Amino acid sequence: MIVNSAGRIRARIEIPSDKSISHRSLIFNAIADGPATVERILDSEDVRSTAACLSALGVEIDWPTGAPVAHIRGNGMHSLFEADDTLDCGNSGTSMRLLLGLLAGHPILSILTGDASLRSRPMARVIGPLRSMGAQISARKGDTLAPVVVRGGSLRAIDYQSPMASAQVKSAIMLAGLYASGPSSVIEPDKSRDHTERMLSAMGAEIAEDGAITRIRPASRLSPLSLRVPGDISSAAPWLVLAAAHPDAELLLEGVNVNPTRTGLLDILRQMGASVERLEERTSGGEPAADLVVRSSQLRGTVVSGSLVPRAIDELPLVAVLACFAEGETVVKDAQELVVKESDRVQSTVDLLTRMGARITPRPDGFVVHGPARLHGARVDGHSDHRIGMLGAIAGALAEGETRIENDAVGVSYPNFWQDLARAAEGGMIKA
Repeated sequence: MIVNSAGRIRARIEIPSDKSISHRSLIFNAIADGPATVERILDSEDVRSTAACLSALGVEIDWPTGAPVAHIRGNGMHSLFEADDTLDCGNSGTSMRLLLGLLAGHPILSILTGDASLRSRPMARVIGPLRSMGAQISARKGDTLAPVVVRGGSLRAIDYQSPMASAQVKSAIMLAGLYASGPSSVIEPDKSRDHTERMLSAMGAEIAEDGAITRIRPASRLSPLSLRVPGDISSAAPWLVLAAAHPDAELLLEGVNVNPTRTGLLDILRQMGASVERLEERTSGGEPAADLVVRSSQLRGTVVSGSLVPRAIDELPLVAVLACFAEGETVVKDAQELVVKESDRVQSTVDLLTRMGARITPRPDGFVVHGPARLHGARVDGHSDHRIGMLGAIAGALAEGETRIENDAVGVSYPNFWQDLARAAEGGMIKA
């Protein structure tokens, strides 16, 4: 895809549905007692992978191609049956890690695999605690990489001290905890996103939270939960960054999830002096949502570290673009998790922005950007990582000249991204 400088930024954008909530709405309702309807479910490759895996496990899902509504009929906590073939999670780490937690409680054999990127991403972080609970799990490369073979069954309760704040790890243990012999807990160094806690609680699971400690009791049934999925703040992030960094911009972003465990980017924008306003705050599917108005801003450098990192982990590459248009130094640290995403997002971010003229250096746990910098168009690689693909597009819209993004993969989470960028970027040009 080719992106040219955007002369003026004006648009009202309906943000695509939250990917994390879309995944969970399918997985949790798959083991509920009865039918549920999920409106505004994200029709992306990742969420379709989850749906396909659940269908292979015997779950009845009615979700026609292109439809914004999915109907799921759950048949109870123990209703999954053994699939005839491997379960292909595509590029979706959420699908694989959460399904491992779910399958750990079922006495069936399952083999989970994915594309080349997913087969290179760490699974030991989930395999370890699930094995401690009694699941039989083996995997490639010393039980660290997919494909993963799991045979579930009777599970022990666990009190797990997680070395990292990870919603996927926590959610996998919580799903397994529904089938355990007693109460289980996950203790994190910092609290990760809490979509699982909110949704399972709404379905009748007994969950208690105390700071970064989450406890769950085993359950005999879950009530089905129909919901309307709010917009994904990770999909709002490119527009927040584009408008804040552009000299002539104003965007209205509709229906964005503003769950406090996900709004790290909004806090970072505030630290950097960005103008972001919340309007029409409401609740959607048990999650807080609001419209956001973001305008051109005078930005300053900042430090992103500690508990702020897990609340903005998917948005941190875009923070590097913001930093290119800020006065002074911006440091992102404590973000080792970036290295094991769909690509090494530290190196991918540094390589891409360096090619465009940024003064950015990597750290083992993040990066340092010296701003302001004058970005210029270049030929860049998205590394088949949707977040890096969107990073290249936003940097291209802010740079002088033409930027060609290869291997962008933005359809994984945002199928209409290019159309929305073309509509927002008045005076710019987007072409294949």
